[in-house]
Amino acid sequence: MTTENISTPKQAFVGLQMLFVAFGALVLVPLITGLDPNTALLTAGVGTLLFQLCTKGQVPIFLASSFAFIAPIQYGVQQWGIPVTMGGLIFTGLIYFALSALVKLKGVTILDKLFPPVVVGPVIIIIGLGLAPVAVDMALGKTSNVPYEQAIIVSMVTLVTTLIVAVFAKGLMKLVPIMFAIVVGYILSIFMGLVNFQPVLDAAWFSLPHLTTPEFKLEAILYLLPIALAPAVEHVGGIMAISSVTGKNFLHKPGLHRTLLGDGVATSAAAMLGGPPNTTYAEVTGAVMLTKNFNPRVMTWAACWAIGISFCGKVGAFLQTIPGVVMGGIMMLVFGSIAAVGMSTLIRAKVDMGEARNLCIVSVVMTFGIGGMLVNVGEFSLKGISLCAIVAILLNLVLPKAPEPKDD
Repeated sequence: MTTENISTPKQAFVGLQMLFVAFGALVLVPLITGLDPNTALLTAGVGTLLFQLCTKGQVPIFLASSFAFIAPIQYGVQQWGIPVTMGGLIFTGLIYFALSALVKLKGVTILDKLFPPVVVGPVIIIIGLGLAPVAVDMALGKTSNVPYEQAIIVSMVTLVTTLIVAVFAKGLMKLVPIMFAIVVGYILSIFMGLVNFQPVLDAAWFSLPHLTTPEFKLEAILYLLPIALAPAVEHVGGIMAISSVTGKNFLHKPGLHRTLLGDGVATSAAAMLGGPPNTTYAEVTGAVMLTKNFNPRVMTWAACWAIGISFCGKVGAFLQTIPGVVMGGIMMLVFGSIAAVGMSTLIRAKVDMGEARNLCIVSVVMTFGIGGMLVNVGEFSLKGISLCAIVAILLNLVLPKAPEPKDD
């Protein structure tokens, strides 16, 4: 039985279940980047409701913290601080707006021409691999001053828990390996004396999420703007996935231009409030497939739950007591899996690496990304994912394609 015909209280309960599926990944991003997890909950809820408004409430998708922006946010916070970083992230929504307008004018196929797998694949790989040193440093306790002997035990137990749940669990449990890993790693950390509960005791039950007033700096805007290209193109895959699961073609109704617009509005709105940019959550789509809950109202409830929980000060304080070594163990798998998605993008599209053009694009992007290539023009600098995305797109447009084989 789907949620098309079930009562409102049951819809609310299923919505809470959907939030539970997204919860681990949702709070992981702010905890890694130093943002407020309660703010991320608030902006995930607000972003999902704005997405539903743009898509006329037709698509059963939940939006929350995007992993693609972890490294750029960390870099931005170090360089300019949180307000300027948020100001730059607001403008990343423009990428979605531009793509939405392009799809409206030219149709869905225009994205395949501008962003083929040979462009998107290596950029996604770099997003994952670029974060690998962050995961290792956290797992070894370097970022939290935890002794190596304790750090390696906690992080590896957490990693193994993530692997076991992801591979061997059944049903809904299989969709929440991060949650299980956090619980196991947290309990182990308590026994090792790595958790301080005082902030939870001191926190109020009800408190407003920490909102940030954005500030604007051109260098930050230009650095962060191109990073949205990879998650924006991934968005197309997310909409195709939920279309396949529900048996409805959301690319045509409400239309990809509307879903892109909704994602862009959600991303910009999140940054305006001080939260990480939003993206569509594949694990929630998996939960929709598993439970057959196709009614978009379920996601409305999930969004309302997220907003409600964001006002509980003790929840945010509790999440911030999770040791960095626990997060490091989880990120070992999570960041590697992002790189694996990039590889599968190339494999599924059967990108011929024997073709010089494809080899050049992938090679240059990978070297720039992993090597930390930097381009300086006056005070403006371009590096990391943003540089890789621009280079991949330019090479794809400039390098001539191999001629199609002629039939005899």
